[in-house]
Amino acid sequence: MRFHSYGDSDVLVHEEADRPQAGPGQVVLRVAGAAVNPVDASLRAGFLQEVFELALPHVPCYDVAGVVTEVGEGVSDRSVGDAVVGWLPIDGPGAAAEYAVAPADVLTAAPRTGDLSDAAALPSVGLTAWQALFEHAGLTAGQTVLVNGAGGAVGGYAVQLAVQAGASVTATASPASRDRVRAYGAERIIDYTTTPLQEAVAGEQFDVVLNLVFLPPEALARLVDLVVDGGAFANTVPPGPAQTGRGVRNLQVFGRSDAGRLADLVERVDAGDLKIHVAQRRPLTELGAVHEELAARKLPGKTVLIP
Repeated sequence: MRFHSYGDSDVLVHEEADRPQAGPGQVVLRVAGAAVNPVDASLRAGFLQEVFELALPHVPCYDVAGVVTEVGEGVSDRSVGDAVVGWLPIDGPGAAAEYAVAPADVLTAAPRTGDLSDAAALPSVGLTAWQALFEHAGLTAGQTVLVNGAGGAVGGYAVQLAVQAGASVTATASPASRDRVRAYGAERIIDYTTTPLQEAVAGEQFDVVLNLVFLPPEALARLVDLVVDGGAFANTVPPGPAQTGRGVRNLQVFGRSDAGRLADLVERVDAGDLKIHVAQRRPLTELGAVHEELAARKLPGKTVLIP
């Protein structure tokens, strides 16, 4: 699946293309799964041309799980037959294909447990959750954290990682994801579909508030009010609040690929400490329909494409 020009989801076409070849420092993967992210739709629409310069035609999807079929010059830590997972460069060729080319240094060994295709649901969202909580907000044991949007792809990992770090987690979630978020260890779950968040917490404040939901400015300001003086407000969905005050750190989070940290997350998966959740698995040819569902905000969580 690729697009030759920017536009609506109908610019995505399923077509035959030459199998990629591994250049220096690269490997070729037989793709087992490619995960879809909201940024994929923004790239396709041309909204991010000033940030990411794509070579057209472009193959979308930068989260990949697959098996190495070819190793390029200078690659010594990957071999044909290795099952791997990684976050590909956003401005490079993606994984919505039978075969994908990848820089070897963004890959790590895939989890040994579960379906290999499902592992594509880990890299970018798992890393974003980790980086938001620990690299940006500096979350430590004993602190309180509010995860707004815990039922989503990043939110599920954020709840699990915060709980494992010894934090007390309050999470917002819909009835559809409530039981899953509870199983991740959240101490309190607020059903935002029935009770306004500010009413539910009744004036309580948190050391860290992690926002994973698009909110208008006034709603963002009310969310910042739930952070303790000197605490951290981490936001993954721009635009963030213009200012915070009270010494609250205003943190705009943009995740980045990190193979070393991803390897740590994979170890947690294999140990049973981190659960990968895939909301739906769809054929590669349905990518256009998935993008339409993204635009309508009808996707329930992480979608993995199966070639």
